[in-house]
Amino acid sequence: MSEERSPAVTAEDRPPQIHPLAAVDPGAELANGVVIGPGAVVGPEVQIGAHTWVGPHAVLDGRLTIGAHNKIFPGACIGLEPQDLKYKGAPTQVVIGDHNAIRECVTINRATEEGEETRIGNYNLLMAYCHLGHNCVLGNGIVMSNGIQVAGHVLIEDKAVIGGCLGIHQFVHIGGMAMVGGMTRVDRDVPPYCLVEGHPGRVRGLNRVGLRRRGFNGEELKQLQEVWSLLYRSDHVIAEGLRLAREQSLMPLADHLCTFLEGSISKGRRGPMPAAIGR
Repeated sequence: MSEERSPAVTAEDRPPQIHPLAAVDPGAELANGVVIGPGAVVGPEVQIGAHTWVGPHAVLDGRLTIGAHNKIFPGACIGLEPQDLKYKGAPTQVVIGDHNAIRECVTINRATEEGEETRIGNYNLLMAYCHLGHNCVLGNGIVMSNGIQVAGHVLIEDKAVIGGCLGIHQFVHIGGMAMVGGMTRVDRDVPPYCLVEGHPGRVRGLNRVGLRRRGFNGEELKQLQEVWSLLYRSDHVIAEGLRLAREQSLMPLADHLCTFLEGSISKGRRGPMPAAIGR
């Protein structure tokens, strides 16, 4: 009679691995494949998705949901109270998607008012010592270099690249596929597809290298350049340039640029970053 054997435990089925020196509250929810390193602290309202790695001495607390296949490096602090004097203890949260790399000593604060959240999408890289303030929203595929300080209510669209050692003012929006040079003062909205740098920050042109690397060329890129020149290099103010641009049929890149700027010049917004003079 043949001996029956239990099926082998696969990586997908492996239970969480918690280091003996970690402090994980019994109320925390850890999916299969999660690894918690020594000295890490995981609070009672934390949910961690499959195959996420939490490095030594990271602190995860508050109402915090983390997706699958993330890497959270040593010393990161995620989900703690916002650094906002208006915060009165509301049960706000942080929601993080999948496949993100959150490097050493990154801090991500939860939102301020009840029902609000700080949210990060998928496939983002936040390098060491970045700070993400309350109520921020990050899209997907964003690269944030070392030492970026992001104030509250900042929105960063997909595939933006932000250089290191800079501050981003509260309520600023940064458009998709924009590139922000290191040590730029970001106190106004950064239009999508643009290259900005300086102190204060100024729009220098289109991020043409980044656009080509992502497969954009031909007529769509040509139209984007024409619309950008109308908005930033003509004698028209932006509102008039937008009206003229809308008189033609716009492809997705140019349409998104116009939509972003229409929102940026609306009441209550920071307004778009101006172009550098003489460029």
